[in-house]
Amino acid sequence: MGNGAVLEVERLRKVFRVRGAGRGEEIVAVDDVSFTVAEGESLAVVGESGSGKTTLARMLVGLETPTSGRIAVAGADRSSPARRAAERRRRGRETQIVFQDPYSSLDPRQTPASCIDEVLRLHFDRTADERAARVAELGDQVGLDDRQLNALPGALSGGQRQRVAIARALAAEPRVLLLDEAVASLDVSIQAQILNLLADIRAATGISYVLISHDLAVVRQITDTTIVMQRGVAVEHGTTTDILDAPKHPYTQLLRGSVPGPGWKPVRRSRNGGA
Repeated sequence: MGNGAVLEVERLRKVFRVRGAGRGEEIVAVDDVSFTVAEGESLAVVGESGSGKTTLARMLVGLETPTSGRIAVAGADRSSPARRAAERRRRGRETQIVFQDPYSSLDPRQTPASCIDEVLRLHFDRTADERAARVAELGDQVGLDDRQLNALPGALSGGQRQRVAIARALAAEPRVLLLDEAVASLDVSIQAQILNLLADIRAATGISYVLISHDLAVVRQITDTTIVMQRGVAVEHGTTTDILDAPKHPYTQLLRGSVPGPGWKPVRRSRNGGA
């Protein structure tokens, strides 16, 4: 493990075998990807749909098994799936994930307070009063009041639901939090609120982030370093400032060039193709 690294990925590869006509076809989703994430660092993994970034995230949290390569969290090898409940709980204290869709990631019949309490009961030996105090503390950390903590998800906005998902992930006190397009489904003003919240949480707790995103504006706001993926391969890796302001790889330059600049206005076209 590198100096101060909480997450280390070495030559990670994932091959999916798809049955087709005749012989099975192999699809390489992630190919020879390596990186480290330091304590308190925020790393972005960017690329278009199909670049392999989500498959990479799923391997990091154990939802997919690498075909080859190594994943280590806090010095422990996490390349193979956990086989026992105790081991799964231990890994849950190391890495958690917040998914893109706040509408489907929560149980519609369970209040935020109840779902956060469930995580606390799973991972910690605390009394009911201690858990209640921690639920309130986490709610305050993510900007949820008592009324919102005790409402069903259907009564909450998208931004509030994503705050619940973040609080639930933080309840396990992980070393690394994966954010898989965690603000992509929110409108711009709510995105800004959640990103500011995430920045404040990282400053307060020293947690490390791995942000999976296609949105370079989001990447710039909350990450220190960036990996650019194309067709499963990491084509560029450096500081976020260098990647976004002085990209070297043609694919990164293409991504950067596709971001509208100041003064850009969409062009309305007629049905016959004219402007």
